[in-house]
Amino acid sequence: MQKKFEQILMPLATKLGNNVVLKSLRDGFLIITPLIIVTSTFLLIGNFPIPGWDSFWTGLLGKNWAEWFSAVSNSVFSFTGILSCMAIGYAYGKNRGLEAIHASVVALISFLILTPTSVSIGKETVGAVETMYVGPNGIFLGIFIAIISVELYRFAVKRNWTIKMPDGVPPAVSQSFDALIPSGLVILFFFLVHILFSISSYDTAYNFIYTLIQAPLKHVGNSLPSVLLYNFLASVLWVFGINGPTITNSVWSPIFFVLTQDNLKAYTNHLEIPHIYTQPFIDIFTTYGGGGSTLSLLIVMFVVCRSKRIRELGKLAILPGIFGINEPIIFGLPVVLNPIIAIPFIVVPVLNTFISGIVFTLGWVPKTTGVLLPWTTPPIISGWLATGSWTGSVLQLFEIILGIMIYYPFVKMLDHQYLDEEAAALEEDLNIDFNEV
Repeated sequence: MQKKFEQILMPLATKLGNNVVLKSLRDGFLIITPLIIVTSTFLLIGNFPIPGWDSFWTGLLGKNWAEWFSAVSNSVFSFTGILSCMAIGYAYGKNRGLEAIHASVVALISFLILTPTSVSIGKETVGAVETMYVGPNGIFLGIFIAIISVELYRFAVKRNWTIKMPDGVPPAVSQSFDALIPSGLVILFFFLVHILFSISSYDTAYNFIYTLIQAPLKHVGNSLPSVLLYNFLASVLWVFGINGPTITNSVWSPIFFVLTQDNLKAYTNHLEIPHIYTQPFIDIFTTYGGGGSTLSLLIVMFVVCRSKRIRELGKLAILPGIFGINEPIIFGLPVVLNPIIAIPFIVVPVLNTFISGIVFTLGWVPKTTGVLLPWTTPPIISGWLATGSWTGSVLQLFEIILGIMIYYPFVKMLDHQYLDEEAAALEEDLNIDFNEV
């Protein structure tokens, strides 16, 4: 059975993992993720979930203190669409063998060509760019622009539609002239696209992408079945030694990213938070200690197991596991191709996802604010910070305990197996020593 699953899943996972577009989307979002985490810290400080926090700092620093922190967070959150376009353009150009910085700049210019640059104020129209076009709602448009612009650029480069400079010209100058015709082709293309949309019923490319693609995908992705499938596939892939989230994020990451940014925008503006199934929901309320929710597994190993192999591994892995690092367990226990542990490893994250989805839907725990915490933030603390409520921590504690109960019989079964193997090895060593005597 395992071989059959491996024959089916391995080629599919490899194909998805090596797909240059999906890989570039993942790499592009990873480029801007550190910026989001750092600026999220400023947003969290400005809106820390403690009663009287705002009043205390207002009395100490004045009424404008929160604006100082908002200036930092808005520098990223209000421009995630254009930043995503630049980052994905960079990653896609690099993966396509182009000068990555040229690809990134071409993607940026193409995005700006399709961005409306006028705003109506009363009866007057003034030159300005609304953040709705360059922020979270522009992420999907940015994705399409990055891929298309870099492909057009590559099309021209591969056909040597470049201006060759004579020998002796500095490399920087030569490279700039090499990019002249490919860049011109991309700009001409998006110039024509801008005209076509301006005379259509959609008026802008933003309206077209948002209406036909982004809104439907957000609706599909923002559902319990979608997130259950995400965690199920990620866990199954881990069982076969494949980094599951690396594959599943290639498909789901753009959707979760947009939903997270929607929540963050609402939180920043003190509006009702719209979505349940965001990236913080996935990271903080479905898996604890890494894929498979292995923190529960580690606690069982550390507390009740008697085999030397499991106990020693538990001692080594418990501290990293608290901070979400579970490779020692995945490959050391192992979880990979282990039919005993595979069952709870798949079941626990899926069950956590289902329970969390119901709890958030019922309103027992506030929705995640959209603030991206460092992935090493331990449970209990992360539940409180992500929701601004102690109930988030209670939900995490409940699911960790539930995971312990589910893992327990399977880990004890494995423990007995390892005890038998250790006893047999010890008996064999004693027999060898006796024969030598």
